[in-house]
Amino acid sequence: MRPITIAEAASAFRSRALSPVELARDCLARIARLDPRLHAFVAVTEDRALADARAAEARIGRGEARGPLDGIPFAHKDIIGTAGIATTSCSRLLRDHVPARDAHAAARLAGAGTVLLGKLTTHEFALGGPSFDLPWPPARNPWDTARFTGGSSSGSASALAAGLVLGATGSDTLGSIRSPAHFCGITGLKPTYGLVGRSGVFPLAQSLDHVGPMARSAEDCALLLEAMAGADADDPASSGRDAGGLRAALDDGVKGLRMGVVRHFHERDNRASPRVLANLDAALGVFRGLGAEIRDVTLPPLADWHTVGATIMLAESHAIHAPWLRTRFAEYGALFRERVVLGAAVGSEAYLNAQRRRRALCAAMESAFRDHDLLVTVAQPIEAPEIEAVSRWGVLELGSLTSPFNVTGGPALSLPTGFGAGGMPTGMQIGGPPFADALVLRAAHAFQGATDWHRRQPPMADG
Repeated sequence: MRPITIAEAASAFRSRALSPVELARDCLARIARLDPRLHAFVAVTEDRALADARAAEARIGRGEARGPLDGIPFAHKDIIGTAGIATTSCSRLLRDHVPARDAHAAARLAGAGTVLLGKLTTHEFALGGPSFDLPWPPARNPWDTARFTGGSSSGSASALAAGLVLGATGSDTLGSIRSPAHFCGITGLKPTYGLVGRSGVFPLAQSLDHVGPMARSAEDCALLLEAMAGADADDPASSGRDAGGLRAALDDGVKGLRMGVVRHFHERDNRASPRVLANLDAALGVFRGLGAEIRDVTLPPLADWHTVGATIMLAESHAIHAPWLRTRFAEYGALFRERVVLGAAVGSEAYLNAQRRRRALCAAMESAFRDHDLLVTVAQPIEAPEIEAVSRWGVLELGSLTSPFNVTGGPALSLPTGFGAGGMPTGMQIGGPPFADALVLRAAHAFQGATDWHRRQPPMADG
């Protein structure tokens, strides 16, 4: 069975070929069948989902649909606050935390008519995982449940790949949307910093945190971002901009676009596997065939970007958790404790030096964008590893290929490019300058119009 996208479901709703209630029931049945093996959900809100679906179906029947997201089955990463529904960050410390109101992004998506199926697994506080000593087991990869999903938007990617939901939220501090998208074969966008409000979202590192959409296609990510973006009075970093018109701009193609390939990132600085590299080269050939100009570009070494991003993340995350670390240390999972306490060793001098180097790196990327419209690399250098073999230090251990776009705050998207070792998905990362989200999505949409990798789904989801 070919997976249905948000855009296709919305069209089917309009033509009455499909009803929101039917689709919600199908997703709930798939969750019941598959999630015991995937652990993508920490909570399923069946009653809320069916009530949302009935309300959407009634609106659509009256000709009063709220837009293309009305009636779409959806779920939130469990750091996204949801009114009246536990938001745990997959930590014992927040096991009984029930927000009084929705996070800004959750409220906007609810207002657009999405059908809330539940809350999705994350690494503890979006950092410590995969952990096996928490009340919730780590999410599993639907292509092979012995494999890692990537993190920390792990449940979001797993649920999407398995067809349990049509859309999901993710958050991204050093790659937590794009890495799971790569490993699970779905599409994930880290929008421009400040485009999506973060109030009501538990922070990891405020100067690097982004909230963004995850779905099967770039088109679906565009539809979600149009709803999610907008001024957030309670987020000091909010840009105050909306993202209207993203869908309308998708079909402009890539002819004449100058796409710079940062080859040294994935060929030398953190060398990718043979199949990841081969699939990227094939994807670049697709772009050439569509009329894009492909050229190589050099940026500062990946180690510089990674060191700056990791230093800032550790310092800011430790500052957030310091009071609890002093009083509730043993309640954290072991992996989170081991990672976050490293932030205590980041003194003010190192933090300020990292912020100064960050400005220089941002200037270097800004210079690259004077001669290039978009930049291309990979999101992860390998196919999904076995979950039991993931290093305890995770993203801190090797140069993160996703961190450059967190350091600059520009938009970056991961989309599938095929399959590699063990039949596991591979991906490509497309990045742009700040507020070039529409251009990033346009390029990804053009690629997906010429390929069908985003249409593939794991055998377990074919039932």
